[in-house]
Amino acid sequence: MFFNSMILGTMISISAYSWMSMWMGLEINLLSIIPILNSTKNMFSSESSMKYFITQAMASMILLFTVILMLSLNEFISPQMNQTFMIMLNSALLTKIGAAPFHFWFPEVMEGLSWMNCFILLTWQKIAPMILMMNNKLNMNFMIIIIMFSLIISAFMSMNQMSLRKIMTFSSINHIAWMLSSMMISYSIWMIYFIIYSIISYSIILMFHYNKSFYINQLILIMNKNKMTKLIFMLNFLSLGGLPPFIGFLPKWLTINWLINQNMYILSFTLIIFTLITLFIYTRIIFSSIILYHNEIKIKQNYLNNYMFMLFNMIFILMLIITPMIFNLM
Repeated sequence: MFFNSMILGTMISISAYSWMSMWMGLEINLLSIIPILNSTKNMFSSESSMKYFITQAMASMILLFTVILMLSLNEFISPQMNQTFMIMLNSALLTKIGAAPFHFWFPEVMEGLSWMNCFILLTWQKIAPMILMMNNKLNMNFMIIIIMFSLIISAFMSMNQMSLRKIMTFSSINHIAWMLSSMMISYSIWMIYFIIYSIISYSIILMFHYNKSFYINQLILIMNKNKMTKLIFMLNFLSLGGLPPFIGFLPKWLTINWLINQNMYILSFTLIIFTLITLFIYTRIIFSSIILYHNEIKIKQNYLNNYMFMLFNMIFILMLIITPMIFNLM
């Protein structure tokens, strides 16, 4: 029931015709996700859901306050005032998705959740605020500052993390920067980026979920049990970092192409440089499980030995080779 109303809340928000119904959709979504995040098995989840509720309620309050101000001053509004209100409105929405420097709640909330709840927070919860931001008038300079903050914070904060949930969080902040860049230029590129990011995240999170691993040292031990899972996991991480020839490179490729067409050279250069830092962090995780010596278990254990899952992953990871051919045919 809560899951359905969470989806309903997002749908109301993105198809809203007025500011009021937009806010109402966000509130329905928030009130539905709190019971989903709360788990009796995990003692940290109640703390996480409380932190999440407080920050989201604060963001909603700022959003509603801005909307009321805009509607009350509509007749006597000056262009500068309008710009200020849009920045306030977009700040509230950026707090909802966890973009830096409004990301203060994001790692803390993620740290106390189960993997499936983490997945909802990383993907589904970004849809409504991002689409609402696309429907607003974006202030270019403000968005570029947010993108720069997100890139710098995600790159340097994930440097000495041992927790996989925090690494996924800072990875998400890095991808938010890319999504905001794609959002400024094209709705369809944002859509491609979001779908591909969601599928890669789902593949990685599913492996973490089945292996019950939350820290890097657990990961190294578990990955030796099944070589195929280990390979697919590594390729997924490289794909998440946006390394060619994996599918994760496609949306980055499209975004950079459009940014260069719009003469945004400095922004595209910064995006590439800071994504290389996050790619280094992913390769560090991969290298530790390749290089470190471990005794392997002789008994074969079927950890995620589902051939359909493996096949889907392999096809999806290497899809970049197929997509240019499809584009050429089109």
